[in-house]
Amino acid sequence: MGMNRIIKTVQAEDEAAMAAQGAWLAAYLRPGDIVLLKGNLGAGKTSFARGLIQALAGPTEVPSPTFTLVQTYETAAFEIWHFDLYRLQNETEIWELGIEEALENGVCLIEWPQNIAGLLSGAELEIVLRFSGKGRVVKFNGNEKWEARLNET
Repeated sequence: MGMNRIIKTVQAEDEAAMAAQGAWLAAYLRPGDIVLLKGNLGAGKTSFARGLIQALAGPTEVPSPTFTLVQTYETAAFEIWHFDLYRLQNETEIWELGIEEALENGVCLIEWPQNIAGLLSGAELEIVLRFSGKGRVVKFNGNEKWEARLNET
């Protein structure tokens, strides 16, 4: 994973700011993209995902998929697959959730990607959320392709 570098670091003061970061990223996504959301419980992973999904799918309910493990959303350009792997016992269970289909023509947002670390290639965009005072620090980490894409104006 040494190829990845920090592309952008942002301070998000509240849930709305976190959702706005997700919405910002939404504009850059293409089918086949995998976005990893890393951070402790309560760090804002679902808020980020909600902002991203609503930017593309419109005003829709975005619950945390903690119990279903995956929720899908239709957008004009592709389907978004929102995974929450917190409760995944074994990384091979991810295949039962339809991730192959998601990888072919959808965009995957994956919370708790640590639980499938062995299946990740390192080409994913990684969003790392950390507590910072009352707010959060949001780091966008990725390879040079992500860096080039996210720096397009």
